[in-house]
Amino acid sequence: MFAWRKHRGNPEPVWEEVHLPEPSSTGVLVQLLASGVCRSDYHHLTREKQPKWFQDKWTLGHEGCGKIVRFGSPETEASSKFKVGDIVALHSVPGCGEETCPECSRNLAQICQTGHHSGIGQDGYYAPYCAIDVRGLYRVPEGVSPAVAAVATDAVQTAYHAITRRAEVKKHETVFLFGLGGLGWNALQVVRHIGARVIVSDVRQSRLDEAIKLGVPEEDVVPIGKNIPEFIEERGLHIDTTLDFVGVHQTFEDAQQIVRRGGKCLCVGSINSENTVHMHLGTRKRLTFLFTYGGQHGDLDDVLDLIAKGVIQPQVETARLEDYPRVLKELVEGKIECRYALLQGEELEKMEKAKQTV
Repeated sequence: MFAWRKHRGNPEPVWEEVHLPEPSSTGVLVQLLASGVCRSDYHHLTREKQPKWFQDKWTLGHEGCGKIVRFGSPETEASSKFKVGDIVALHSVPGCGEETCPECSRNLAQICQTGHHSGIGQDGYYAPYCAIDVRGLYRVPEGVSPAVAAVATDAVQTAYHAITRRAEVKKHETVFLFGLGGLGWNALQVVRHIGARVIVSDVRQSRLDEAIKLGVPEEDVVPIGKNIPEFIEERGLHIDTTLDFVGVHQTFEDAQQIVRRGGKCLCVGSINSENTVHMHLGTRKRLTFLFTYGGQHGDLDDVLDLIAKGVIQPQVETARLEDYPRVLKELVEGKIECRYALLQGEELEKMEKAKQTV
């Protein structure tokens, strides 16, 4: 089978033939139906200084959904919970699961350093098949497409975890959301589901228009080009928490300026790898800076349930696995407004048939 791979020292994805993976005794072999494309792929390709688990050559792709085709062992936890043919969403970092693990033992499997990291330095989902431990399997509810389920494993789960577990946004609060892209759009829907007031900002008018269509009042949408601290001051707003899904110098700066005393600054986006914390300002305002990564066990089940109920509706476009370099390039250049999923197998056949009927 062929897969998109990262070779150490090469900033471009490599399309090469690889062996069919063999599942462990506690794992399964999955036929991929959809794989989400994330902007972090660009950082994985272009940054050579990476954590110690990164291999010299590995398959990209950390958002996946597929169909179980074989168990590593017939009598395992996987075979007792799932069956061949089940459609499952794939958690890229399910952790090692050991009781002695300093991360897994605290329900922080997503930052475990010893478990497998699918598409993050180790073989992932831009391939026809993958092997994954049962800890990374989540049943996809009826009515949720593989494309949406794949994207949900990161673009929705990360936003959900950040807002509900890290920032702990409450209904009575007013929050400021920077960015309405792949993750930010889903974050907006999570906040609205909680019931908090949300002020939104983006550099693309089309995204602001989408927010208004979703139900955000026009007075809570910052006009493009408007100075954000001035916007907040003019309206006498008190921002309890800032949600930065961009992570550039300007958004990080504005977040510190507009959040109220005793407020929280949630950092999710990381387009700029370094930003400046104003120590005196942070001290005087008694600010809390929160960082986040992925989601904990249970978050993905919650997310898939909310999607199935229509509470969260991710915006997902589709393409072929072979289109990956083009899709990533357009994503990095800002030409893609939402999220993309690369289809294979029966899902690809459905897409091709749909195109023929148009």
